[in-house]
This record gives sequence, structure tokens and C-alpha cells, in this order.
Amino acid sequence: MEKTRYTDEELEEFRLLIAQKLDSAKAEFRTLQGNLKDGNENGADSTNNNYLTLDDGADTAEKENLNHLAAHQLKFIKSLEAAMVRIQNKTYGICKTSGKLIPKERLRAVPHTTQTIEAKLKK
Repeated sequence: MEKTRYTDEELEEFRLLIAQKLDSAKAEFRTLQGNLKDGNENGADSTNNNYLTLDDGADTAEKENLNHLAAHQLKFIKSLEAAMVRIQNKTYGICKTSGKLIPKERLRAVPHTTQTIEAKLKK
């Protein structure tokens, strides 16, 4: 008979992996937020000039990049948190498309995934 869910011991292994990734993702997010905040404070005094320099354009591009990275990091954190909920519900590792068990190797590589590779490629 084919296995339909991971055991509590296996789920605990994934919970620990996700908790570790969540901690580092949140730390990275705080760093990005800090860099954005520092950039805003440093840029405040140069707004009194009536002209834009090349540095202003570079600052704007860097801020946009930091905003993009922060948004991406926040999405990653939300995905990891959703995976934690699936662990609590004992539905973690079950493909939302096929209902089959997602291989452990895939879950270790992408712990927040909700699909097998096959299901993802069919999209």
C-alpha cells in the first residue's frame, strides 16, 4: 500500500528544518528593512538640492532593488509559515494537485513546496 502521509517523526524533522529556514529568512528580512531605513535617513538631506545627480538615480535603483528583495523575502516567510501550519495539520508533504506524497528530497530542497515536480511541470 502506498504511503499517504508522513509519520509524526518525519514531520518533526521537516518542522525543525523549516524553523531553521524561518529564523534565517526573518533575520535576512530585518537586515533588508534596516538597509531600506538607513537609505531613507541618509537620503533625506540631499533632497534640498534642486538637481538630480547620477548618485540619486543609483540610490533610487538600489532602494527599488531592496524593496523587491524585501517583498520576495516576506513572501518566502509566509510560505514557510504556511508549511508549519500544514505540519500541525499533518497535511504537510501532500501534493495539492495530485494528492500524492511529495518526495523527501524535494521537501528538503524546497520545504515550503505544495506540489510534486510532476504536478508543477504540468501547469
